This record gives sequence, C-alpha cells and structure tokens, in this order.
Amino acid sequence: MASELIVEKSDLEFEKNGKNHWTSSMCQDKLVVRRGQPFDIVIYFQDRGFEASVDKVNFIVETGPYPSEAAGTKAKFPLSDFVQEGVWAATVIGQENNVLYLTISSPPHAPIGYYKLLIETLTGSYNNIFSITGFILLFNPWCQEDSVYVEHDDFRKEYVLNQHGIIFQGSYKYVNKIPWNFGQFEDGIIDICIELLNMNPKFFKDPSRDCSRRSSPIYISRVISAMVNCNDDKGILYGRWDNYYMDGVSPMAWIGSVDILRKWKMSGCHPVKYGQCWVFAAVACTVMRCLGIPTRVVTNYNSAHDSNTNLTIEVYRDERGEVLMNKSETVWNYHCWIEAWMDRPDLKPEYNGWQAIDPTPQEKSEGTYCCGPASIKAIKNGEVNTKYDAPFVFAEINADVVNWIKESDGDFKKLYTKTMIVGVMISTKAIGKDEREDVTHHYKYPEGSKEERETYKRANHLNKLSLTNEHSLVENVKIKIKVSPNMSKGNDFDVFGVINNNSSEEQNCHLLMAARTVTYNGRLGPECAKTEQFSLDMEPLSEKIIPLRICYSDYQKYLDESNLIKVKMLLQVLQSQTFLMAERDIYLVNPEIKIRILGEPKKLRKLVAELSLKNPLPVPLLNCVFTAEGAGLTPVQKIVHISEPVEPGNIVTTRVDLMPQWPGLHKLVVNFESDKMKGVKGYWNVIVGP
Repeated sequence: MASELIVEKSDLEFEKNGKNHWTSSMCQDKLVVRRGQPFDIVIYFQDRGFEASVDKVNFIVETGPYPSEAAGTKAKFPLSDFVQEGVWAATVIGQENNVLYLTISSPPHAPIGYYKLLIETLTGSYNNIFSITGFILLFNPWCQEDSVYVEHDDFRKEYVLNQHGIIFQGSYKYVNKIPWNFGQFEDGIIDICIELLNMNPKFFKDPSRDCSRRSSPIYISRVISAMVNCNDDKGILYGRWDNYYMDGVSPMAWIGSVDILRKWKMSGCHPVKYGQCWVFAAVACTVMRCLGIPTRVVTNYNSAHDSNTNLTIEVYRDERGEVLMNKSETVWNYHCWIEAWMDRPDLKPEYNGWQAIDPTPQEKSEGTYCCGPASIKAIKNGEVNTKYDAPFVFAEINADVVNWIKESDGDFKKLYTKTMIVGVMISTKAIGKDEREDVTHHYKYPEGSKEERETYKRANHLNKLSLTNEHSLVENVKIKIKVSPNMSKGNDFDVFGVINNNSSEEQNCHLLMAARTVTYNGRLGPECAKTEQFSLDMEPLSEKIIPLRICYSDYQKYLDESNLIKVKMLLQVLQSQTFLMAERDIYLVNPEIKIRILGEPKKLRKLVAELSLKNPLPVPLLNCVFTAEGAGLTPVQKIVHISEPVEPGNIVTTRVDLMPQWPGLHKLVVNFESDKMKGVKGYWNVIVGP
C-alpha cells in the first residue's frame, strides 16, 4: 500500500509569473496574478512523488472571511492532464521525481482580492490538506473575456502600467499641468488597496456578499469612489477647501499617491488631511490601476455644481455685481474626476468603454458620497436615466449659467453677460507623451449640431432648447476684458476693460472694474484692485479701453495656491438701465523648478538630482522646502529643508539622492513651497539604462 502524499514545500515562481502577468514589481514577496490567465507553481513532495494511479489531488481556492462556492468565493477542483480555460483548474505540465510542475487557471470573472490556496491529497485512507502561501488576483485588461479588456497595447501601457502622469489645472484660458506620481506598483501599495476594500462599510455589513461582488469593476469602482473620501467611512482623504491646512498637508503640496496611501495605512486607516478634487481623482486612479482597471484622470473646465439637478446654475449678485454665495450655485474653474474602462452589462452594449467616476464628495448617491460609474457615451447621448449618477455628470458639462443682479428696489433683474459655456476643454494626458489630449468630443456633440439638439431633447434640457441670443438685447454696447502677456506670480500687471458703443447714439454709462482672488472651485477672496467711473460717456461708434492695475502688494496676502484672480467688469447703460457684465479668470504662472541629473542613470546605481528655483518675488522666501519622489527612483519621499532665507532674484539649490530600481523611463516629481509660495511643481524624465 502506498504511503501518504505529503507536501513539503511549494514555489510560486514570483519572477516568472510576475513577468507573464505584468506584476513584477508587486511580486517581491508575494504572488500577484491576473484573472483569466494561467500561472505556474511548483510542488515539492516529501519522501515520494505524485503517482496518478494511486494519488488523488484536489486544489481549493478561497477569498474572503466566509468563502462559499455559491457566492463564487470558493472553488474546489481536481488535478487534470489538460489545460482548461474559463474555470478554476490545475494542470500537470511536468514531473521530476518528487517535484510536480503545475499551471493554475482562474476564470476571467472571478472576484479579485487575496486568495488562500490549499492542496488536498488522498491516498487510500490518507486524507491531508496543506496550505500554500496565498496569492492576490487582479483584473486583467489583457484577457479578452475580462470585463476590463482593452485591445491596444499602448492603451494598457498608459492606463494600467504607467506609474506617473500629468493632471491639468489653471483655467481654460491658461491650462497649467502638474506632474503626479501614481506609484501603483510601489512597495506595499497593493496591500493597502486590498485593505481599502476590506474597510468599506459594505464589507462590514455583509462580507460574503461584498467579496462575491468584487468580480465586477462596476461594483469595485463605486466602492473606491466612496472610500477615497472619508465622508461616510474610514476613507483615505479628508476634503477641505477653506485654505486652513495647518494641521495637515495642503492639497497643493501633494505630488503623488504613494505617500497619501502609506500615511492612511500607518495611521490605522484614519483620513489623511487634506485633499481636493485632483488629489481625490489621482489617488482613485492609483487604486484602480493597481487593481488592474484601466483608468485616467480628466479635468473639466468650467465645471457646474448643479445641486438641485435642474440643469441651471443661478448666480445672484448684489448691486455692485458681487456674488451672494448663500443664494448661488457654483461653477468651478475646473474639476477633476477619473474615467475607467469597463463593460456595462447593466446598460446597452454601446455604453461599454469609458465611465466617469468621481471620488470628490459633492452629492450623495444611494445614500453615500460617491459618483459613477456613468457611461461617457450615455452622457453624450443625453441618456440621463442610466446608472450611475448620469444627471449630475451631465449637468457638470451641460448646465446653463444665469446671472441675476439686485436692483435698488430689492428685486432681481437678469444680468446680460457673455454666455459662459459649461464643460469646455475636457482634458487628459495623451498616451505615451506628457501632452494634453482634448476629450470634450467624447462627452459632447459639436455646438449647434443636430446631434446636440437630440441630446438635449433626450435629457429634457428645456433651457438649451429654448435658448435665444441674449446679446441681441444689448447689441448696441459690448464689453470684454483683455489681459497682459506673461502674468507671473510676484509681478504687477495690467488688465483692460474694453467698451464698444456700436450705436449711432451717445451712451452714458457707470463702470465698475474689480479684481478678487478666487479658489479653483469659485470661492472669492478679498478685493485686490478696483477702478470705478460713475459717468462714462461713450461717443457713437467708439471704443474705450480702461486699464486696471493689479499689484503684488495688494494680492499677495489673499492669493491661494490655485494662483487665480477673477476680474469683473460691470457696466450699467444709464439710458436703458441695462446691466452688462464680463468676467475673466487669470492664472499667475509659478517660477520653474530646474532639475539636473548628475551621473549616468543605471539600474541600482546611485544618482544625484540637483534642484533649483529662482525667487521671483520682491520679498525674501522663508522656510523653503523641496520634496521629491518618483516610482522606482526613491523608496520614500525625499524632503529637504532650507534654513537660510532666499532673497529676491536669488536662486536656491539643493540635491537629493536617487537609486533607480529598474531600466526604462522614470519620472522625478518635485514640489517646492515656502512661506509665500506654495504648490510649485516640476518634473524630469529619467531614462535608466540596464
């Protein structure tokens, strides 16, 4: 009679499987593989080898605290002689004495997460179960049967494998790009992402059902959208927009997701202070890419926050054109969310592909602060009844803006302005290069087209369907704001109000021009410049240009890290008692961080990066700090404090050590801040040789 078959040890072949599954960086001390794709293991038996004539071997995989076959979180399958696809299976690919070489297959719809792997051996009356080190199963965009599959390799390289990116800020008149270190394959990040799933309230309420539903990228994306903010749970980031960040980190200071995720983990899953929309979006992008879902960050300029879902943003102003914040809805200068690529079996087949997901806590969805996934194609077609949160996303890019001004009798009168187009220059990083790709056409048909009108009909956007040209009411007088070139932080500069009287009659006007600092989400700061003319006579068919000087000494106290100033021009035509208004947001350019790499970039060879910045302000910079990080370049953030003040016009320089971990393209991302200048970003592409 044969002796019992005992497993002595196993080899999960981290290096081989990691290379085949595009998870090499994760497979340093654990096996991380993608579903729907076989992986190899080696089993070493004690005393004797496997004999098919006398031994029976079964494999058991389990995920979650209450695994069950009915929920799809447990499977038991025998050893087989032929490869099976689409199911859990184990196949013999070779045997040498006591060593058995196997391939394990997983279904392309299996729940993702941490799995236990058990081996059951049966020989005669002997029955033994041995536990093998577990593995992590991810979504697989390389597998055609997976619901996140994408066809093109450059697409997968950018939206799954690329650990660094570009996020767009500023204004649609001046687009500013900042670098970001996503770092989804950095040490410990996959474990944090799995823990994030296990901290979500749905897991605590019903862990069996939650783990079962992790097969769906739709479900996973809603969980991540909710868990990246901390409004309902032990989520990652605490959102704050009031410019008081002394007990945490300013949102503008972050340059990557890795430090945020590690801080959340090390704090015992307490929220990290602080985040704003691009930080929420970037962290969500890291988690989604880490789990295998193709994802990108997008920026929507002139993004509406329609809290009552009537597709109209109503802005109420006092007699001097100042916004009454307690009565008004807002249009953000820009707003960031993510798009994730997945099938939508719950919708029409044509609504597969990119889905909008927004982790910034704005409105509740099914009782939780999350948003999406909403099909981009459904949004474009006005199908606002589709899951999830399509009306809110549709309004962000299509709402109308209506301004009302308070008259002396207390009533509000419509204020004629150049129509603000909501949802413009929707931007994301282009594939394979650090440039902007405009994806507005994914969300909207061309303005004035037949397709656009059909979209508004489907969305019941009655405002757009009945829209008339308001400028026809005030054709006789037109106003606009012109700006100076090269407006940089620290400079004084001029803006110009331009008034055209196109009528054959003289017009007597009251003009008010003012400038205020403004945050990217539309909150106004104190006034920093003003000019007013109570009786401005406009000759027939004439033009006047009125300058407004904006000085650093006046705006420096109030300018927040968005570097934005809003200029308002309010003109009252006294004959007709008509109010006209123009507004323009100005982005003040930060100085450049210069980066120089000293030494030849080689794998595991020490490098030095020299960082420098010239003080553009007319005052000294105090408490200067450089922060640098890069996936595969720095195991942790490099932080350098500068003790000496940096006088106006002087250059501050420091150095940080780098240690490239693998050949190829790396990106060093740098942030600079001081007492009077924060959120200055720079980056350098480092090409590392073998």
